[in-house]
Amino acid sequence: MNAAEQATNLILAGKIASVVSLFRSEFPDARVDLRPWSKDRDTAELVDPDSIDIAFHFPGWSRRWQSRSILLQLRFYGESESRKLIGLEAAGFDYRGKQWRLSTIEQWQVEGEVQPAPERAEQLRQYCRQVFEVFQLQSPENS
Repeated sequence: MNAAEQATNLILAGKIASVVSLFRSEFPDARVDLRPWSKDRDTAELVDPDSIDIAFHFPGWSRRWQSRSILLQLRFYGESESRKLIGLEAAGFDYRGKQWRLSTIEQWQVEGEVQPAPERAEQLRQYCRQVFEVFQLQSPENS
């Protein structure tokens, strides 16, 4: 679900802002989109109400990222007051659609026909670890 719609209280809004700031501190040329999902019937069927979705768009196609945009989905479990972050999924997109994905719920490996440069993939893993810290959880990779 769009991050802008999930920011229902000050604590969660602050955590979303921290997630965005962490990404922008590493990649300052990225533009943030807190409403990556359209409000139409077809899209509504795809939206996960237990996620916070944020898109980051680069000024053009990035050779190192092998994409133009990254969709970040923070996946949660539980009721609103006791929700826990269980993982992150990131996917790189260009004009052809999804090119690669990384899931912290699975093996923390980048999958896809094209993949970001190894140093970018490691930066993304480190970013995911920092997001877990924002939500005060140890990342499953380090458990």
